[in-house]
Amino acid sequence: MDTAKKLATLNRIRKFSRLMDTAIGIPGTKFRIGLDPILGLIPGAGDIISTIVSGYIIYLATRVGVSNDNLKKMIFNVGLETVVGAVPLLGDVFDAFYKSNIRNLAILEDHITATEPELEKADAELAAKTPVSSV
Repeated sequence: MDTAKKLATLNRIRKFSRLMDTAIGIPGTKFRIGLDPILGLIPGAGDIISTIVSGYIIYLATRVGVSNDNLKKMIFNVGLETVVGAVPLLGDVFDAFYKSNIRNLAILEDHITATEPELEKADAELAAKTPVSSV
């Protein structure tokens, strides 16, 4: 996969991770949640949907070239959140605080920093050229 495609995939991972874990700010606090704990409130189906989206994020990370060791960490994060998240209400609170997708994004970005400095440089250059949205 060339650099442009890797950057596009990395940005897709960032968007999905933030949507699932930090998209919504809690008024009056600095705490943020995403769709993951909200979907978890739907009995049965919500946790399945969240796990599928998290699995898709991991799939995209494999396309970027995450190492097997980091892949195992990412799978563990999603597995833990899936198992604990299945507990009614307590699991949803755990989902809100654990944020497996953001953890997995950090693992991927650390991997890229360590193994693909040219991709990190291209990403930084792209970020400098892209205007910040006020959403």
